[in-house]
Amino acid sequence: MRKRRDWLIGAVAGAVLAAGGITAAVASTDGSSDSSGSSGSADAPSTTSADAGFARDMAVHHQQAVEMSYVVRDRTRNKEIRRLAYDIAQTQANQRGMMLGWLDLWELPKVPPGEPMEWMDMSGAPSAGDGSLMPGMATNAQMKRLGELNGKQAEIFYLKLMTTHHKGGIHMAQGCVERCDVPVERRLAQGMVESQESEVELMSDLLKARGAKP
Repeated sequence: MRKRRDWLIGAVAGAVLAAGGITAAVASTDGSSDSSGSSGSADAPSTTSADAGFARDMAVHHQQAVEMSYVVRDRTRNKEIRRLAYDIAQTQANQRGMMLGWLDLWELPKVPPGEPMEWMDMSGAPSAGDGSLMPGMATNAQMKRLGELNGKQAEIFYLKLMTTHHKGGIHMAQGCVERCDVPVERRLAQGMVESQESEVELMSDLLKARGAKP
């Protein structure tokens, strides 16, 4: 478990460092970058494309993970959980900024023209409702409860919520790997799949260590 945790922390740090280089490039369908920052490329994705849909939906999905992680850091003194929550918050906030930046470069709106997940042919996909806009997202009631728990109870509830959240995010990222046309965005999505699968394994171990089922 310690070996996996150390690898994960190193992978997160590498992803954050690499993100700056990815953000600096204008994402285009042929993988080229315009150093001038111009977004008037004919290769820019359309507003109904998988590339735009993934960027919008995952930005929303990531925002909740960031909020959830900062909430639990205030509810526990456990260094292991606080470190995991910080790593998730920093990585996903960075990735969210990249995706919103791409939408700006493509001159596309950040609000979807239709329902979430339409780009995956999953509009109207079952979700928990009450603020849970996409599969895997926590409800407003669950977020409120997380903010009321302390110590071990908060840790277990966070780990369970984040495991479900990651599984929804992994599914969405796999959808981009299969459907997106922009090479740099596909690479980011594949990186999300790999890192979040590792975090799901780590969280399973952390739950077991606390006598809770994944």
